Amino acid sequence: MANGISIIGDGAMGTVLAMMLCQKKELAVRMWGYDAAQLAEIAAARVNTKFLPGHKLPESLAFESNDEKIFRDAQFAVSAVPCQFMRSVWQRLKPYFDLQIPIVTVAKGIENDTLMRPDEILADIFGPQIEVVALSGPTIADELVQKLPATAAAACANERLAIKVQHTFSTPYFRIYTNTDIVGVELAGALKNVIAIAAGIIDGIKGGDNAKAALLSRGLAEITRLGVAMGARPQTFAGLTGLGDLVTTCISPKGRNRSFGERIGRGLTTEQALAKTNSVVEGVATCKSVCALADKYNVEMPITRAVYQILFEGKSVPQAIAELMQRELKAE
Repeated sequence: MANGISIIGDGAMGTVLAMMLCQKKELAVRMWGYDAAQLAEIAAARVNTKFLPGHKLPESLAFESNDEKIFRDAQFAVSAVPCQFMRSVWQRLKPYFDLQIPIVTVAKGIENDTLMRPDEILADIFGPQIEVVALSGPTIADELVQKLPATAAAACANERLAIKVQHTFSTPYFRIYTNTDIVGVELAGALKNVIAIAAGIIDGIKGGDNAKAALLSRGLAEITRLGVAMGARPQTFAGLTGLGDLVTTCISPKGRNRSFGERIGRGLTTEQALAKTNSVVEGVATCKSVCALADKYNVEMPITRAVYQILFEGKSVPQAIAELMQRELKAE
């Protein structure tokens, strides 16, 4: 019986999940990276110095740069690749992938141009027979690696498969719930990154806690409006993958999107702020996709629009805030 877990992606989340799964002695965990040289450095040092420094990797964690071998004996494949790079990575691996293996995706984003969520990208590559589970929630890698208590949801229309992921990935400090609303879970995980950029901007200009509280609540209203228009259940956005992930991403000093937004608030340009970030800031690319989806579904998203205008159209932060505050008064 296959007992392998193939981790595709050697970033922070892929690494911490590999470490967590290695605690289960019955599992054989292997990690694959797009850059074979970078993967070899991690394997030699037994530390992912770029994305998760200071944490020794378990001796049982294996590394596999051979595309043909990575999926052997796998019961699950974990897609820990940023959303905008998923298509190229999985197209490369497609010739060696067994369609009987479910994919657990931890990416949080919406692909530019196609406007597809992670599960839709995988279905587009492999066909509708591929089974995908979205594992999402307030899961900052730096805290997970310290074994601090955390929760997430395993979302899939196939509830039996979601339960299987729940039992495979849960640990004494990582509690996983199931959810059959994969549309809502993936949208919530993607859209909160845009709101987190706005939260960082507020921090950068020292806008205060009142402003941030308003941002989170009105940001959640925007996320929910678009999600419901796209077929998601409204209650999903009040749960772990909606409100829970939004709060964590908007307040944590370790969040990439919030930290990026803070640099914008302090006066850096989009390019300058990105250059100072060690890894992918998903919310930047996602912001473009969300605005396109808002147009497609005719959904009003003023905060997201303001972030887009600041990042890509050169609008100043004070001007964007003034326009948001001076919008027509209405009922909540």
